[in-house]
Amino acid sequence: MAGIRDIEVVVFDVLGTLVDEPGGLRAEIRAAMPAADDALAEESFSLWQRHREREQQRIGQGRRAYASTDVIDAEAAQLVADHAGLTEPAVIAQLATASRRLPPWDDSAAGLDRIARRFPVIGLSNAGRTALLRLAAHAGLRWHQGLSAESVQAYKPAPEVYRLAVDTAGCPPERVLMVAAHAWDLRAAQSNGMRTAYVDRPGGDPPTDTDEFDGRFDELGHLAGELTAT
Repeated sequence: MAGIRDIEVVVFDVLGTLVDEPGGLRAEIRAAMPAADDALAEESFSLWQRHREREQQRIGQGRRAYASTDVIDAEAAQLVADHAGLTEPAVIAQLATASRRLPPWDDSAAGLDRIARRFPVIGLSNAGRTALLRLAAHAGLRWHQGLSAESVQAYKPAPEVYRLAVDTAGCPPERVLMVAAHAWDLRAAQSNGMRTAYVDRPGGDPPTDTDEFDGRFDELGHLAGELTAT
């Protein structure tokens, strides 16, 4: 792929790209309600996802003041608890921090390590600052700097989140590669002048036929091989 050249800094989306967000949340919900049947567990997961997406959209539309993922996840945990009949405060509190304990994809640590030996690497996430710190430690993710969208009081795909990454990179946006499993994320990065690479993940947002990203990869190791071969 001749398109991925002249890169100085690599920026990674985290949730869904480096860690299995859906699988991790499902596991945490299951742990909070071990006696629940599959239908209730899946309803609870969907309730959590809908709440997070709705509230982040409301913030992006200016219909709610910024609230970090810690706040939104605590709200989601309470909604799940109310729906499932959970009443133990310690269980609900543990569930509220589920996003800090998401498992990495099998190739994440090794792929990041290979790339970080060659390029400065930034983790760029909608996760709040504290959640991102704890998640990186839990999942064993290596980057040179983790950037939370909380720093600009916004959520991707707001342009100020991508500008934060480019400003931190300290080079022109066309020399910054954004890596994500979500086509919507890459489109927003593209609109801010960044280069783009899609990595296929279960539950991600695949590109359409009209998307023109600099590279598409079925695993992180293949992206690492492409970048480190240049």
